[in-house]
Amino acid sequence: MPALVHDLRPHHHHIRHIHHAHGVHRARRARRAAMVFLLGLAMSLLAVPTRSYSAPPPKESAVAAQLPSSFTWSSSGQLISPKPDASHPVVSVKDPTVVQANGKWHVFMTTANTAGSWSLAYTSFTDWSGASAAPLTYLDTNPNIGTGYRAAPQVFYFAPKNLWYLVYQTGPPSYSTSTNPGNPQSWSAPRTFQNAAPSGTLDYWNICDSAMCYLFSADDNGHVYRSETSVGEFPGGFRNTQLVLQDSKFALFEGGAVYRVQGTNTYLLLWEAFAGDGRRYYRSFTAQGLTGQWQPLAATEANPFARATKVTFPSGAWTKDISHGELIRAGNDQTMTINPCRLQFLYQGLNPSAGGDYSQLPYRLGLLTQTNSAC
Repeated sequence: MPALVHDLRPHHHHIRHIHHAHGVHRARRARRAAMVFLLGLAMSLLAVPTRSYSAPPPKESAVAAQLPSSFTWSSSGQLISPKPDASHPVVSVKDPTVVQANGKWHVFMTTANTAGSWSLAYTSFTDWSGASAAPLTYLDTNPNIGTGYRAAPQVFYFAPKNLWYLVYQTGPPSYSTSTNPGNPQSWSAPRTFQNAAPSGTLDYWNICDSAMCYLFSADDNGHVYRSETSVGEFPGGFRNTQLVLQDSKFALFEGGAVYRVQGTNTYLLLWEAFAGDGRRYYRSFTAQGLTGQWQPLAATEANPFARATKVTFPSGAWTKDISHGELIRAGNDQTMTINPCRLQFLYQGLNPSAGGDYSQLPYRLGLLTQTNSAC
């Protein structure tokens, strides 16, 4: 805009220097007219946009408001069940983690066998209607992962290194990497995150923002821990472990997960708890930023994030527990981003009449779909 005004100044200068005797008043009028013209032209140019802009993104508060203060759900029937074979007398599938990549859903899970041993399994399918029929691959058939205690997986794509990470517990928090999550034989041998969680913790969950990565963990005793490292140092460099949330033992038990609400700096923390009737359910908290203070969202037995009493079962109520699960994400990278519209939650449940040793409980996987979304 200033350049356009400058280009007109020579003409203005010429008008100001007219010296005909009988044209003095005319020159003054012309000068004033030229100045008015130039001012008007400049103002009109300022009012005309030089390019078109799309509507600005919604404010964080507007998007975050799409997370209601209470949740209701509808559940599928049992979608993923054990598929035992001669080498894998599996009795339960649990602790699911799920991503979508290359046109397929990829689900990793914990398995327990008749001997009470824990391991990992994988399945994939293009549509949830095909989940029940999809074969299971037991990850101990990958010699890199091998046998031994493996449980509670989390899978994500770590974009800065162009690698897929499978985080799980081998005792301490561990991880394997791959360039292809759909190939169970491609995962590397487990390596341990150093200094990432206190001794005795479990159910490890990683999430990153643009600068830092954080590892959350539970202790089955009412404590939520968080350690941190930089994105550049990940998966090394973990430090500064802090207690970030605390309650009674059964109010913050295990099965934690943390997500970024798409388009905002709002984060959603989910943690599994026991209700007064002994059934498992989920509580929820939100914070501004991953180091922000966690505030209750839907976090009571009467107003839970997910509890069987707030779920309809069109195919029949096959569980009274809404236990260790994971939200369906908007993407598959390390930011763990969710679209807050019509949430879906892949979870473990079991026959309400089942009992006995924990490892022998017949957990199966089902999918919740939010029924009170405002979107």
